[in-house]
Amino acid sequence: MDYKKSKAPVNTVTRNIMDLCKDTGNIYESVAIIAKRANQISVEIKQDLSKKLAEFASYNDSLEEVFENREQIEISRYYEKLPKPSLLATQEFIEGNVYFRDPSKEQQS
Repeated sequence: MDYKKSKAPVNTVTRNIMDLCKDTGNIYESVAIIAKRANQISVEIKQDLSKKLAEFASYNDSLEEVFENREQIEISRYYEKLPKPSLLATQEFIEGNVYFRDPSKEQQS
């Protein structure tokens, strides 16, 4: 997933609670869904960053040699400027791009 193309705001935005609970009918359920999706996004971003930074890892045992790689700094800055996972998850939820289901409600039907 390309997080840079997301329309999520970089800063915190005040949301209307009624818009968030429109799909589920319960604000607490909506927040739980957003939180779970934010955790998934966070893990994805961390894996991406770790994979990209692993290319620059040096396996020297000497602590005296510390290299500052310009490309490594640029990659870190890119990930620092991304919206927070909670903002990305909230935007996905509002746009309807998050799949969720409640097994307890399915059993009652």
